[in-house]
Amino acid sequence: MSDFEQKKYGFSFELDDFQKEAAEHINMDKSVVVCAPTGAGKTVIAEHAIIRAIEQNKRIFYTTPLKALSNQKFNDFSAKYGEERTGLLTGDTSINRDGQIIVMTTEVFRNMLYGTNLGRVEENLKNVKYVILDEVHYMNDEQRGTVWEESIIYCPNNIQIIALSATISNAGELTNWINNVHDHTELVNSDFRPVPLRHFYFAQSMEHKIVPLFSGGKTLNNSIKPERRPFHPQRSREPEKTHVKLVKILFEKDMLPAIYFTFSRKKCNKYLEDCSKLKLLNQFEERRLSQIIDEYILDNPYLAKNKQLEYLYSGVATHHAGLLPGWKGLIERLFQQGLIKVVFATETLAAGINMPARTTIISSISKRSDEGHRVLTPSEFLQMSGRAGRRGMDEVGYVVTIGDSFHRPEEIAELASSEANPLESRFTPGYSMVLNLLQRFSIGDARELILKSFGYHTATERLKPLYTEQEKIRQIIEQIENFECPYKLTNQDVLEYSKHKNLYIQHAKVAKTLKKQAREAGIANTPEVAEYTEKAKELYDKVFKSKCEMCKKYRKHIKDLDILPRFLKKHRKITEGIEYEKDIYWRQFLNLMKVAEITGHLEDNYPTKKGLMTASARTENEIFFIELIQRGLLNDLAPSELAAVLCAVVTEEVRTETYQKFRISRKVRKTLHESNDLMRWLMRIQQEQNVYTPILLNADYSALIENWVLGEEWDSLIEGLETNEGGIVRIFKRTMDLLRQITNIKEVPAELVKSAGMAIDCINRDPISDVF
Repeated sequence: MSDFEQKKYGFSFELDDFQKEAAEHINMDKSVVVCAPTGAGKTVIAEHAIIRAIEQNKRIFYTTPLKALSNQKFNDFSAKYGEERTGLLTGDTSINRDGQIIVMTTEVFRNMLYGTNLGRVEENLKNVKYVILDEVHYMNDEQRGTVWEESIIYCPNNIQIIALSATISNAGELTNWINNVHDHTELVNSDFRPVPLRHFYFAQSMEHKIVPLFSGGKTLNNSIKPERRPFHPQRSREPEKTHVKLVKILFEKDMLPAIYFTFSRKKCNKYLEDCSKLKLLNQFEERRLSQIIDEYILDNPYLAKNKQLEYLYSGVATHHAGLLPGWKGLIERLFQQGLIKVVFATETLAAGINMPARTTIISSISKRSDEGHRVLTPSEFLQMSGRAGRRGMDEVGYVVTIGDSFHRPEEIAELASSEANPLESRFTPGYSMVLNLLQRFSIGDARELILKSFGYHTATERLKPLYTEQEKIRQIIEQIENFECPYKLTNQDVLEYSKHKNLYIQHAKVAKTLKKQAREAGIANTPEVAEYTEKAKELYDKVFKSKCEMCKKYRKHIKDLDILPRFLKKHRKITEGIEYEKDIYWRQFLNLMKVAEITGHLEDNYPTKKGLMTASARTENEIFFIELIQRGLLNDLAPSELAAVLCAVVTEEVRTETYQKFRISRKVRKTLHESNDLMRWLMRIQQEQNVYTPILLNADYSALIENWVLGEEWDSLIEGLETNEGGIVRIFKRTMDLLRQITNIKEVPAELVKSAGMAIDCINRDPISDVF
């Protein structure tokens, strides 16, 4: 790209080579996959496409995985390209939806492609030239990965896809797949980081210093020794905490601001408290921080009583899913301005939000998961470490990994130098997908679309162990069947010889036994003796005339032929297993179809009236949700009662605390009881059809939302609760999303729509309402 073009497109800096390459592909009307490290400047490529769309008078969609990231991009693009050009579409927000640059969550884009309650597909995509899929590596997400695959599969070929991804090891495979299911797609793969990373090591046993993790290349620094298990019997003074000691070191070395990644909210809060006694801000920063906090709280007065407010004045904060969205917005603003020096965060901060730091600290290379403790994957480590180094501000980004007695330093070095993990398909058909596809396509066409999934495309890699075993057995079978007989006999000849020899031995034995019995009885040879003797002689002639009798290779040959049926059977089973696994998505689709037919949502391979409602729904189990509406279980509920019931339908989290300040009303209890009967009915049908789509009905938070809708104040609502405020907000917002769907889905009774709208209005107040 020439200097003229750079100036023309508004870039005030020299573009990197990978940015130029991607821009050229876009200029040539090609789709492109851009795979580069966090912070490398992938957004510049998106902005190049935006400028082209503006010049061509075309529209461009920018999709993100998170509402918070969508809000951030909307604000950035509004400021840069004008509010009149920029729009925002998320599950609960619609601003200037006909604008030229529309920022949206990936789910909204997928829903547009289905043409559900968002309007006809042709209208939704009118004049759209480009779609930017930001953070496309979210395809790895177990819950939501399907959305990215659907978006790529159903995206019309005349729209250029610009897929931006963090580093993955199989970027070529992803590009080939998009090239196959969409249109001409090029890969731009770069490991370039504008701000290089330098890795350090720290542990409790070390004095007040950090040491380089590597001594050259990817070789572990030999001065680093394994940590011993701590043993401090009756110590008079508690040693200085590792996190406090490390923050002090980084402050003295001018390596702040830092993101300190730990894997529990409890630890985040504990570390915050411990480090709040450190003086990390100068007087000017203290005054500026106070000013911003005062202005922010003036706009968000409910934050004035936040328990962590006092710690902000020390220049430290936490960032995790348990915090209020508005509070996290304040933390992000302060951190971006350099007024928060250390943020103690869970790994969720590594995904998407623009909060780069000079240093990232990784507190451990293992974390607790559903299966117990496990070591971080290379991609997880890369995502966190990639937050270090601010372009234009830092020459180097620092990554400090803390060692412990549970992991050898060699493990840390290996993880820090590992390549990223490959992108894996999480494609999972659901009821909504089934009904939407059958609404628009024949069952044959639907199958073709399902077989376009990335999971089917990568089946060869996924089934590699089975293919390897299949090939190994095939070679053994081929070797046996192609055995080279020195006398040019066939396998059938050898088997015949073996059969005759076995029969000869049997007949000879029987003849001998019969002769002995006749002799003992004083009888001459009986007809039976004569018969078996004659038959044995006949078989003897056949056996001893055969070349096999004198062949040295016979023993091995016949042994191989004896075991051949076992190998043939094993090969058949493996082949069947491969075909079974390759067709797993289509079988899931057919099983879901069967449930939809039994429950009356599908007839003659086309959605029924309530099936069309189900196609418009987006929740854990769409059939369960629509059955609640269709059977009238939600009718005649007050807004607070409706919210309480739907809250149970979206809640996965189980409260461990026994404290119950509020209780659900009698009407809600009755409706939940009836809903439970419906759930059992649907679960039985699902089990019979091998469908395992979860059905949620957990009333742990229903009493809270019922009282919130009735006007209870937030402080009173959460008083005495151990549950994090952010967790409650998240559940309330999921409930609002389901209520909005009731207002948008056709054929819902008017009174229910009205009640849902009133419930939304009552829920959507501070601190639940979105903060822009």
